[in-house]
Amino acid sequence: MSDRKRLPGSSGRDVHFERVVILAEGSFDVEGAKTAVGIIRYGRCRTVAVIDSQHAGQMAKDVIGVGEGIPIVASLQEALVYEPQTLAIGIAPRGGLLPAEWRQVIVNALECGLDVISGLHAFLQDDPEIAFVAERHGCVIADVRRPPEGLPVAEGLCRSVPEQTVLTVGTDCCVGKMSVSLELTLGAKRRGMAADFVATGQTGILIWGRGISVDACVADFIAGAAERIVLEACRDADWVFVEGQGSLYHPGYSGVTMGLIHGTSPKQMILCHQVSRPEIRGYGIAIPPLNEVVAYHETVCAPLFPTKVTAIALNTYDLAAAEAERAIREAEELTGLPADDCIRNGPDKLLDAVISAAG
Repeated sequence: MSDRKRLPGSSGRDVHFERVVILAEGSFDVEGAKTAVGIIRYGRCRTVAVIDSQHAGQMAKDVIGVGEGIPIVASLQEALVYEPQTLAIGIAPRGGLLPAEWRQVIVNALECGLDVISGLHAFLQDDPEIAFVAERHGCVIADVRRPPEGLPVAEGLCRSVPEQTVLTVGTDCCVGKMSVSLELTLGAKRRGMAADFVATGQTGILIWGRGISVDACVADFIAGAAERIVLEACRDADWVFVEGQGSLYHPGYSGVTMGLIHGTSPKQMILCHQVSRPEIRGYGIAIPPLNEVVAYHETVCAPLFPTKVTAIALNTYDLAAAEAERAIREAEELTGLPADDCIRNGPDKLLDAVISAAG
C-alpha cells in the first residue's frame, strides 16, 4: 500500500501519509487540540509523536485519554528520532491563524524533508517564504481548509435523494459533532451497512482524506458545497453521516450551521451537547434546555423540508461514570429521545435510534 495520499488543498500532489508528527505546542489537551485528538483517535495515518514542551516526557494517552504508545516530545528535533514523514498542525484556533512562534518549526520541518498538513485559515502555500522552502526541498504542503474552485449555489437537490442523510447539530462549537458522525459511520460499517462519512471541517478531512471545509467557503456557496459532497457520498452509500459545524445559537458561527442544514437537507438530525457546558463558550449566552433546542432545530427546517432530531449525543468526557449515566437518563426524560455518549458507551444505541427512525 502506498504511503502517500492525495488530500484537498495539496495542489494535486500526493502527501506522505504514513508516519505523522503532530505540532500542538502549548495546546495539547482535549479541548485545545481538537485536530490532534481527532487524528490520534480516528486517523488513518500513524502518529509517531506529538510536539508539546508542556507535556514532554508523557504519553499522549496520559494527557488526552487516547494515543497508546505515542510519546510527547519538546521539539521537532526530538521528534525526528521517530522518523516522521509529515508534520501536521494539531490545533484549530479561533480565526485559524498560524501562531507566530510556530512559523520557524514549520520551516525547519520542510528543511528536514517533511511534508506539512495544515487545517488553518491562513494558507501556508500562500506564504512566500514557506512555499519557497517547500519547493526547494521537494516537500508538499496540504492546506486542507482551502475550498475547491467552482463551487455552486445550492439547488435543494439533497431534498429528493432516497438515501438516509444524518446531520449532527450542536448546542455549541466543539461538543463532539465530528466524533459522533464518525462513530455512527464506523458503527454502521461494522454492521455491514453501506455508510459514508462526509467531512465538512479540516479535522474531518485529515481523518477521512476528502471533504470540503465549509467554514472557508464564500457564504453564498456554503450550502452548495455541502450539497455537492453529500450527493457524492450518496453515489456509493445508503447511509450518509454528515459532520456538523458551529451552532444555530453561536453568535459567530451560526451561518455555517444554517448553510449545512439547508445544503444537506437531512432526513434526520442528531443533537450533540457537552453536559458540563451551560453557556456558549466565550459569550456567556445560556444554552436552552435540550427539549427547546430540539424544537428550535425542527422549526428552522420545517419551511423547506420536514425533518426531526432523532437522538441526543452527549459529551460526558469530564464526568464520572455515575454522573454521565444520570445525565443520559435526564436527557432522555426531558426530550423523549434516545440519548447516549457514543465515545464512552459506543454508538449502538444512537445507531439503533437512527435506523428505527428511518422506518
